[in-house]
Amino acid sequence: MTSSSTVSGGLSPCPGAAPRGRILRTQTLAEIRMTMRNGEQLLLTLVIPLLVLVGLSHLPPDVVGHSPAIDAVAPGVLALAVMSTAFTGLAIATGFERRYGVLRLLGSTPLGRGGLLAAKTGAVLAVETVQVVLLVVVAKVLGWQPVGSWPAAVLLLVLGTAAFSALGLLLAGTLRAEATLAAANGIYLLLLAVGGVVIPVDRLPAAAQPLVAALPSAALGDGLRDVLLRGSAFPAGPSVVLVIWAVVAGVVTSRVFRWS
Repeated sequence: MTSSSTVSGGLSPCPGAAPRGRILRTQTLAEIRMTMRNGEQLLLTLVIPLLVLVGLSHLPPDVVGHSPAIDAVAPGVLALAVMSTAFTGLAIATGFERRYGVLRLLGSTPLGRGGLLAAKTGAVLAVETVQVVLLVVVAKVLGWQPVGSWPAAVLLLVLGTAAFSALGLLLAGTLRAEATLAAANGIYLLLLAVGGVVIPVDRLPAAAQPLVAALPSAALGDGLRDVLLRGSAFPAGPSVVLVIWAVVAGVVTSRVFRWS
């Protein structure tokens, strides 16, 4: 005979998934913890941008087109931080999760594929928030005096995150894990050197400027410089470039992404 206490709910099982919000929150926190515990990820997301910020703050003014150099370098390093986390870090982590079957496993749970992508997006935004706060504090110590609208800068950072996340997932969902690792790191270094991230497009060779200006790295870097260095209210051109990259890469990724 079943006891009344059991029937009333004291010890009786209650099958079913947890509330959707709790599932997403738990997975997002798990994604953040995995990033923070990964030495290579920390190097990519925190150490390298800080080293670039400190190192390039002493560049001659003619290299970045402004004196003091920190005023031009700091916005570009914020763009670099987004690229580090939303593109390179996300691509590599997702690529190896796909290889080991983690994506397929989590996608078949109540979390679902959409929930998994939402949790990854939340984790990227959380890590980027830490990056931006840390970089801004260090840049201020180095003498940075930003001008312009911070809401406009935040909008650019969000658009850049959308564009680079879509591109990172495109790599992770189509290439083998080892190829994703090589491609993500190679593209990262290439964009850092000549992609208009830290060094403004107008400081690059004239023949390369039209091509580089169409890249999401240049759009984000120059857009942030327009806002935080020159005081522009809303950089429409860079924003349009980032939206186009985000939409096109997102549509392509949704069609070709392989979960296993």
